[in-house]
Amino acid sequence: MSAPAKGFDEKARAEFERLGTTRVRRGELLRHPVYTRFLHWSVAIFFILSLLTGFAIYSPWLFRWIAPLFGGGARTRALHPWFGLIFDVFFFFQFINWMTPMLWTEADRRWLKRLKEYATNENRLETEEVGFFNGGQKLYFWAIVLSGLLFLITGLLMWFDNVVGRWIVAVSYVIHDLAALLMLAGFIIHIYEGTAHQPGTFQSMIAGTVAERWAWTHHPAWYRAVTGRDPREAYEREKRRQAERERAIESWEREQGARESAADDRVP
Repeated sequence: MSAPAKGFDEKARAEFERLGTTRVRRGELLRHPVYTRFLHWSVAIFFILSLLTGFAIYSPWLFRWIAPLFGGGARTRALHPWFGLIFDVFFFFQFINWMTPMLWTEADRRWLKRLKEYATNENRLETEEVGFFNGGQKLYFWAIVLSGLLFLITGLLMWFDNVVGRWIVAVSYVIHDLAALLMLAGFIIHIYEGTAHQPGTFQSMIAGTVAERWAWTHHPAWYRAVTGRDPREAYEREKRRQAERERAIESWEREQGARESAADDRVP
């Protein structure tokens, strides 16, 4: 990241921390500060608005229920490019915010080789080299970078179709739709990953924090970096704690059963 971009990002983080707060409770770690959450939800909201208005334009017959939500077909067509432009503006700032942790590394290449294991939850823990983002999250990010750039270029060409050739506009429509499909596929996977596949992830974009257990399970290298503790030791300690808890519960249940049995024997 260039020095001006880094300086702007740091200043924006500081300003947003003055406007909002992030409470980090015991057993939690700060994952996403206020500024990052603001950008994430701004990007998400305007992507959804762009997607909905785009559907209404792409297939009025299939998505005819959408246009009335935005005031009719003409207004939907008028709003769509503005929603897309605002999406790109917010994503530009998110790009600056996340560019450094999203840089591709050798660890990410190795992560891709274990993609099947990751998707099927074959292993309880990620490998110790997985940092703030894993390889899949980085691929999704760079796919959005590519799609957002294509959206902007083709969208402007379609918006000002009177200044370019008709064949350029026709090609722009195709590329625009393909970029939308790519982003939609990634968006669906992103929602699944942030909810069902990794419970606790969604909280990080609401409250800004994650449980330490989530951190050493899914991003061990990041956990080590922010806490200075060994993620594998934390995992083994949690296993022992859970085992002791289960033994205590079983012991209590046996004692409870024995007392109830003794009480039944005393009943004439």
